[in-house]
Amino acid sequence: MSVSVESAAAGTVTSDTPASRPSVNRVECPSRLVLEHVTSRWGVLVLAALLERSHRFSELRREIGGVSEKMLAQTLQVLERDGFVHRDAKPVIPPRVDYSLTPMGREVAQQVWALTRWVEGRLDDVFEARAAYDSAR
Repeated sequence: MSVSVESAAAGTVTSDTPASRPSVNRVECPSRLVLEHVTSRWGVLVLAALLERSHRFSELRREIGGVSEKMLAQTLQVLERDGFVHRDAKPVIPPRVDYSLTPMGREVAQQVWALTRWVEGRLDDVFEARAAYDSAR
């Protein structure tokens, strides 16, 4: 049994047919949105930073160069909603909020971290391919 796209919102379970299985190639598949969240520019960087350890908001902002306060807050909220990030608000003054990965968040962070390392390791090859492409035009 699986949950179809239509029944996901209603919380009903349907039979496991090809049309009900997630597939990022189908326009209506909700996995596309989740994939967009974890592979967005800021999503990848937040997940990578939290893979090392938990961070406060200001620490994350310093760690992730170039992210605005607004984009960081939105990214954290989306990743929290998807179940990848845990937000721990402590009832102290001044307020203290720590962000960490959930077990599912750690799993996806390891996947995007591997992709990130691969890209960094192949940059020279990408630059060569670009130069060859551009010179052939």
